[in-house]
Amino acid sequence: MDFKIDDLTGAEVIALVSEHLHGMALHSPPESIHALDLEALRKPEITFWSVWEDDQLVGCGALKELDDQHGEIKSMRTATAHLRKGVAKQLIQYIMEEAKRRGYRRLSLETGSMNAFEPAIRLYASLGFQYCKPFSDYIEDPNSVFMTKKL
Repeated sequence: MDFKIDDLTGAEVIALVSEHLHGMALHSPPESIHALDLEALRKPEITFWSVWEDDQLVGCGALKELDDQHGEIKSMRTATAHLRKGVAKQLIQYIMEEAKRRGYRRLSLETGSMNAFEPAIRLYASLGFQYCKPFSDYIEDPNSVFMTKKL
């Protein structure tokens, strides 16, 4: 798999981010959706990667710098045709390595608490993420799960 820092201007990437936002809207109430749109993903504190296999877009994800020692995983999405092929696991591992390279001591994430998010929660837990209290600007929300990992 090829991980590319992406400027979010390609049609395939735009479509995958749109699919991600649509999926969040299907499974979460509006006040509990913390997914970022294209404009928000282009902010300087966010690095966005597209993941390619040959010439096919297979996934995407981002790393948001919360401070010089803490990052947040954002916008994790595997293209539907590539689910259950290990794309998300490899991308999270890639982001964890980048976070370590940057000197972060902790990596956190927010995801949904509904059944649709169970595979993601299991994956994060398998990689050493543990449940935690809300971090950054998040507040307690029954529709959110917060996880963190010391690096």
